[in-house]
Amino acid sequence: MKRPLVFGVIAAASFHTGQVPAYDFDDWPVHHTFGDGTDLALTGVYRYDLNDFGNDALPDGRSRFEDSHTNRRKELGLTLKKKGVYDAVIGYEYQGRSWLDTNLRVQSKALFGTDYGAFRFGYSKTPVGFEGVTSTKATSFLELALPVQALYEGRRTGVDWAFERPRWLVNAGYYWGQDLQGDNDGTTIAARLAWTPHKRDGDVVHLGISASEERPDATTDGRGVRTLPVARFRSIPEAGLTSVRLVDSGTLSNVDDIRRYGLEALWIGGPWSVQGELLNVDVGRKGGKPGYDAGGFYVFGSWILTGESRPYSGGNTGNLKPKGAWGAWELLLRYSQLDLDDGAIRGGRQRDWTLGANWYLTQHFKFQANYIQASSDRAGLSLDPRILELRAQVQF
Repeated sequence: MKRPLVFGVIAAASFHTGQVPAYDFDDWPVHHTFGDGTDLALTGVYRYDLNDFGNDALPDGRSRFEDSHTNRRKELGLTLKKKGVYDAVIGYEYQGRSWLDTNLRVQSKALFGTDYGAFRFGYSKTPVGFEGVTSTKATSFLELALPVQALYEGRRTGVDWAFERPRWLVNAGYYWGQDLQGDNDGTTIAARLAWTPHKRDGDVVHLGISASEERPDATTDGRGVRTLPVARFRSIPEAGLTSVRLVDSGTLSNVDDIRRYGLEALWIGGPWSVQGELLNVDVGRKGGKPGYDAGGFYVFGSWILTGESRPYSGGNTGNLKPKGAWGAWELLLRYSQLDLDDGAIRGGRQRDWTLGANWYLTQHFKFQANYIQASSDRAGLSLDPRILELRAQVQF
């Protein structure tokens, strides 16, 4: 297995001569603050990944997966914000050629003198899926858990409202436009509610519930061909450099509505934390087609060896900010499960164990390693690959 040169180059650059402490790399000139407090910033994420697969032989002897190392993400954006008044963002991911958050959020207190929450207009993430709404640069593992990959709706165009108090928060939205790639016609209404009896640095309890109803529309292409709404749920085996899915519902036709439900929990106690969520999808179909139900869950634990705590704000977690000169170290263990079998639809079942290690060299450099033991069964074919993943990430 070849090791890409980029890991060694980035690591060597990070250490430099071995005499410069890590915090010297934190002062990056990506912000400019104007005299009235308005802040203009450049944002970005660059990732280089390596995936190595084993134990993936099919009955005919061929390997199901192909080892790979390449760019995983090339994200660039701009933000313009004035604290307590508004913030605007535009982002694009060049590796996947897809738009990211592109929206304007306004604080009601600046308009009305009283805090009624924040109102956001534009393209943003829908709120059902705790791990799904986590910032891209702040994911604890290299890839999202199985049920989040398969069931999370993603970004849509619309308006949402967020209101937070010391012991609770609520987020609700109505989305009526396509995603910015021009797909997923239809409407979605969604809401997320969380109780936060503990919400201090290193001491967090977050318990949440969420739900949404999506009503996809038929589409008509340039030739006038009309296609009725469809849905499909599938997941890669928590390895981002493959398009192979071990579980896949296939295309569900004549879709009327898609209802998603989520339960989520987070506990942070000093350097320790536990996070988990359960996601379920219920698809209603027309024309006498039977409905479809699928779901899954994940749970993971984290221990930060260097004593920091996972940061929490606005109902979500962020990247660690190392306190020491040579960064912060984190060990993690996750179990995730996804069941796409329902009636005559044999989408398959998969269970993954993932052991992870993260090194936050500075707030801009992050290195990750995951080892995944996957187990899947679809339509009588079982496959249990073992996957080693490495990532070098730069973020600002």
